Parts: sequence; structure tokens; C-alpha cells
Amino acid sequence: MASDATPAAAVAVAAANVVKKPKLHGRAFYESLGSPKYIVAPMVDQSEFAWRMLSRSFLPESEQSGLLAYSPMFHARLFSESQKYRDQHFQPTKPDCDKLYLDGNPAIDRPFFVQFCANDPQALLNAAKIAAPYCDAVDLNLGCPQGIAKKGHYGSFLQEDQDLIHQLIKILHENLDIPVTAKIRILETKEATLKYAQNVLRPTASILTCLAATGADGIMSAEGNLSNPGFFAAPPPAGQEPRGYWRGKDGKGGWRVDEVFRRYLDIMHKGHPAAGPRRPQKTARRHHQGQRGVDRGPTCRHAAAPVHQLRHLVSRHHDVRAALARARLGEVAHHEALCRMVEKKVAEGLLEYEASGGASVEADMPTTTPEQEADPESSARAIRECKRPWWVVQPIIRPLPKEAMAKGAIQLSKKERKRVAAEMEGKEEKEAKKSKEGLGGKEAAVTGSLEKTTSYPSSELVSG
Repeated sequence: MASDATPAAAVAVAAANVVKKPKLHGRAFYESLGSPKYIVAPMVDQSEFAWRMLSRSFLPESEQSGLLAYSPMFHARLFSESQKYRDQHFQPTKPDCDKLYLDGNPAIDRPFFVQFCANDPQALLNAAKIAAPYCDAVDLNLGCPQGIAKKGHYGSFLQEDQDLIHQLIKILHENLDIPVTAKIRILETKEATLKYAQNVLRPTASILTCLAATGADGIMSAEGNLSNPGFFAAPPPAGQEPRGYWRGKDGKGGWRVDEVFRRYLDIMHKGHPAAGPRRPQKTARRHHQGQRGVDRGPTCRHAAAPVHQLRHLVSRHHDVRAALARARLGEVAHHEALCRMVEKKVAEGLLEYEASGGASVEADMPTTTPEQEADPESSARAIRECKRPWWVVQPIIRPLPKEAMAKGAIQLSKKERKRVAAEMEGKEEKEAKKSKEGLGGKEAAVTGSLEKTTSYPSSELVSG
């Protein structure tokens, strides 16, 4: 186990790998990265090195540098103070020397942004100085809405403290040789959001990413990328499908889950030579291989089980789901056994599909009505277009808010309930006032309406 090193020592090691470049901002900085159109979002324990390599691997080699990827969100204080934390999550150089290795390696892992969550300017700066030589920019997370972010006072929960946000970005801008970026969420009003964005840009953030905004230069994907790491690549032409790409009798296709899983493991093996055996993990159940303590074999710190891609498969094959539940971060041997199970299930599914002439999956394919297709608040059309057999990686289509409310899957927050109640009350007051005013001149109003010729503004839109 590596002992903790002081932030100053870690910064000194990192400084040895610095290659001085002009510090660019805004459009000039974006263009210096190659104007990337595809962006893998920062995801806790997910957008690690192997996953970034996997996402790039589906693109032609000439286009791989056009994919910008973020690191997982790192805790700034832990990153700056704990060598053990850095060893577990960030490996830009080999353990025994300063030779470039995995994270941020210019040969294979660029463009690359490192994201931190923080509420202490000095801790953020200490962490950023360690990461700066191995990335193109340091990003401040201002968008995470999870409970852990609320408890730790970071992410989107910093937006109530605009002065602190300004200090966090300013200290990075003034002390780093690389640009600073930030991710924010929209606020309740356009005016408040604009003021928030200006506060982030005032200390010279180089790129501002607004969640839920449109009209941008590129697309950032998180959950879609986790479900299908080949998300950004164009599908191959019919008849030119590479190994592992399946196309059905209806012409629809996609990457097989076993191929994606195997490719992920291959990247792990190439990037991480087998580590020494870890300490046996003790379990309370004797039936697990008949032992109380089980050696799970070599580990890879950057290996997470592909939960999202396997979701459709494990909903059918519960034995795979049970094996997936036992997987632990970095346990290569268990991941290998899990991959073999997946390969076996996919082979059986493909044989059944061919033997039945495609009938084995037809029952799982959704049917929609014209009304559902035309309804902008229905997810039916998206499900129909994206649905694939369970052995193909595919997105997880969530119900739209109206559908989720009808199913009881989500509930309005207290703030939303108050807003809806106020709107309903205001609507009722207007209707009551209108009704009261109409009673006095009802006869005249009826006569006038019969004699009045109504004109409508011309429009190319059909109004219902």
C-alpha cells in the first residue's frame, strides 16, 4: 500500500511532466482541442480510463481524437491529500517511475478534462495542480444533484453560494497554466440563470456547459454512453458489419453485449498487467465455493462492471444478474467469468432467433398506436425506434414526466406542488371574475357575438 504523500511533493512530481502551452480561452481553446463534437460526460466510478478507451474504440482511428472525455468526478480534498486515493482513481504515470502511463496519456487519452467537486478554494487548487500536467483542462462540478453532493456541500448545491463559486474558479484561473471549465444547471428563471452564468464566466472560465441547453457545438452523453459506448459512432453499412455487430431481419442492428463486454476486458488487460493477488475477502456464506475466505484473483483499479449495458440481458437471465451483483470494482477474474456467462447466453439467444425465423424476439417488440406516435408527451415512439433484442446494447428509455406521474413513479416536489396550486388558484379566480362580469351583460354579449365578424391572424401553423 502506498503511503500518503504531501500535496507539495505530488505537485513537484507532476510539474516534471509539464509541457508549456499558450493558455487559450473560449472559442480558441475549443478549436485547439480539434472542435470535438462528441463528449463523454464525467460520471462517478464510470468514466474511468478503460471506459474512455472503450468509447473511443468504436470510432475510426482518424476520428478518435475528436471525442472529448471527462474523468470521473474526483473529491478535491481527498485527491490532494491522499496518495492512496490517487493511486485508486488516477494513474497518469507508472507506479515506479514518471513515465506517462494511462490517464491523460497524449498518445491515447486526449482530449481529456479532469473534474473535481470542491467547496474549499485551496484544496481545489492543490488537487488541480497535481492533475494539470496530465489533462487539457480542469473542470469544476456545479451540476451534481445527488444527496451525497448536498451532504458534502458541492455540485449543484453550491449555486446558493455564488461568491464561493467565483472564488473557486478564480483561484484556478490565476494559478493554473491550463484552462478552467464548469458545468452548471439552469435555475428557475432565465434572468437568474444568465446571472449565474456570468458569475462563472467573470473569473474567466474557458468553457461553460449548461445542462439541458441546446444549440451547442457538441453533444455530451452520460447514461446513453453507459448503455451503449458505441453511441457516437455511425452504424456500419449493411453487408459490412464488423465482428460483434448484429443486424436483424428487419434491418435494425447494434453491437452485441458480449462483444462490448469482451472489448472492455481486453482494454483492461492491455492497460493493466495482472496485479498481485489481493487479500482473500471473507464472506458469511459457506456455500460460496465451499470456503469462508475466497481469493478473487488479480485486480484492476479502473474496472467497473458494465451494469447499464447488461440491463436488458439480466432482466431475462437472472443467474447473470446474480453474478453481476457479486462483482466488485476491479476484480478481473470475476469479470472474466461474468463475460463468459454473457457470451454463452448471447450464443443461445442468436441460435434461437435463427431457428425461429426471428419469432423469438417479436413478442418483446413494442407496438404503438398513431395517437401515441403523435403525442409529444409519450415515449412510445422513442421506445419503438430504439428497442432491440436483449443481446444488443441499447438505451434505457425512461418515461416522460407526464407518464411517470401517471404511473406514480415520480412525485412533484413541494416547490412544484405550490407552483401548480398557485396556477390553479389563479386560473379559477380569472374564470370566476369572467363569469361574474359576463352575467350583467349576457343578453348584449350574445347579440353582439352573433353580429360580430371574427378575423383570425394568418399562420402556416394548424391550431387545434
